[in-house]
Amino acid sequence: MAEKIRVLVAKPGLDGHDRGAKVVARALRDAGFEVVYTGLRQTPEEIAEAALQEDVNVIAMSILSGAHPHLFPKVVDLVRSKGMKDVLIIGGGVIPEGDIPALKQAGVAEVFTPGTPTSAIVDFIKAHVKA
Repeated sequence: MAEKIRVLVAKPGLDGHDRGAKVVARALRDAGFEVVYTGLRQTPEEIAEAALQEDVNVIAMSILSGAHPHLFPKVVDLVRSKGMKDVLIIGGGVIPEGDIPALKQAGVAEVFTPGTPTSAIVDFIKAHVKA
């Protein structure tokens, strides 16, 4: 049997709301992924270190605070600097459409905004995780 896809669900920054992250985490688990949830108020450094320690295939960040232009690229840089070149990094939350191109240019593979079906996130991960 193939190894399960391991996903780190992370809440970077001072954002104190994690209901959406928990809904996504449960949907990913129900889809057969192994899910590690970091909890609230994680620094980019803590997220990158957790991804390394947990040997994940995917980092899924959720943010509502508006700090995504700073925090998402910082996580990407830290993860890549730790040698995790094949880890898929995705984001979601309350992110204006106009901010998405810069996040993608910074290395975030996809950004999921409110109302995205969890099945779309599952399908994206399945299609983009390197075997």
